[in-house]
Amino acid sequence: MMNKVFAVQSATAGRVERDEREVPAPPAGSVRIRVEACGICHSDALTVYNVWPGIVFPRVPGHEIAGKIDAIGEMVTGWQVGDRVGLGWHGGHCGICDRCRRGDFLTCRSLQVPGISYDGGYAQYAIAPADALARIPDALSASEAAPLMCAGVTTFNALRHSGARPGDLVAILGVGGLGHLGVQYAAKMGFETVAIARGDSKRELSLELGARHYIDSERGDYGAALQKLGGAKVVLATATSTKAMEPAMGGLAVDGSLLIVGASMEPLSLNTAAMIGGRQSVKSWPSGTCVDSEDAMAFSARNGVRARIEERPLDEAPAAFDRMMSGAARFRVVLTM
Repeated sequence: MMNKVFAVQSATAGRVERDEREVPAPPAGSVRIRVEACGICHSDALTVYNVWPGIVFPRVPGHEIAGKIDAIGEMVTGWQVGDRVGLGWHGGHCGICDRCRRGDFLTCRSLQVPGISYDGGYAQYAIAPADALARIPDALSASEAAPLMCAGVTTFNALRHSGARPGDLVAILGVGGLGHLGVQYAAKMGFETVAIARGDSKRELSLELGARHYIDSERGDYGAALQKLGGAKVVLATATSTKAMEPAMGGLAVDGSLLIVGASMEPLSLNTAAMIGGRQSVKSWPSGTCVDSEDAMAFSARNGVRARIEERPLDEAPAAFDRMMSGAARFRVVLTM
C-alpha cells in the first residue's frame, strides 16, 4: 500500500467532499495512473446524485482522466511506467458477452465506467484496466487531453460516423461543453458548419471556432432557417433538452438525421409522417473506446482543436463541480493535481 493520498469522493448521494485514502498496487491486468488532470463532465452527476444503478459509495467521480502510468500490474504488456495515458467513459469491458465477441466493446453488457464502476479521476491516483488506456500525443498537455477523453471523443466519433461528407451542411445544436468542440470538429472535417444556440452571445465565438453560419434559436424556428440554407445532412444535438431538439427535424434535408449526444430523460416528440417523406432518421451515439480517444486526440493535435477550459486545483473540486452543474463554466472545467 502507498501512503495516504488526496482524493475527492462522493460518500453519500448528493455530496462531493474531500478525503484521504490509501491507493493499492494495481492488480493483474491493470495499471496505476498518477493523475495530472481530470475533466468535470455533466455525467459525473450520475455518480454524485446516485442516478446510475448499483453505485457503491464512497466513490471517486471522474472519467476524463489524463496522467502518467505510475505502476504496472502483472500480465500487462505494451505499457511502461512513465507512459502518458488517458482514460475515458470506456473504462474496461468483459470480453465475453455477445457484444464484446463482435468487437463492440463500447456497448459491453458489463461496461466499466471510471467514477461509476470504480474510483475515477478526482484523485491523485487512479487504478484502471490496461485495455482501457489511450496514449496521449506529445502535442497535447494533460489539461488539453483530459476533456477530449469524453466530450472530445463523443462529438468527434459521432460526426465521423454520421454519414456526412465534406461539403455537407452540418449543424451543431448547442454551443456549450460538447457543442463548442463539435463546431471545431465539424469545421475541420470539411462540413459547411452551422452553430445553433440561444441568443446572440455565442455568435462571435462560434464563428471564431469555425462555424460558417450562426442561428439564434430564440429568433424563430431554427429548422426553417436550416431549410433556407438547403437543409442539414446532420444536426448534432449536444443540448440536453428534447424540446430544443424537436425543431431540428424540420431543418433536415432528404436523408438527413438528428444525431443525439446530449442525454435527456424526457421523451422526444416526432412527426413520423414528415420523417417518412424525407427518409429522415433519429440516431444517437455514445462516447468511444480507447482507440477512438486516440483518434480524437490525434485529430485535435493535428488540426488545432482544443477545448476551452477553466482549470481548478483538485482541492476545489466541490466548488468546481457546482460551477459545472450551474452552466456557468466556459466551457469545460478541468481539475489539476
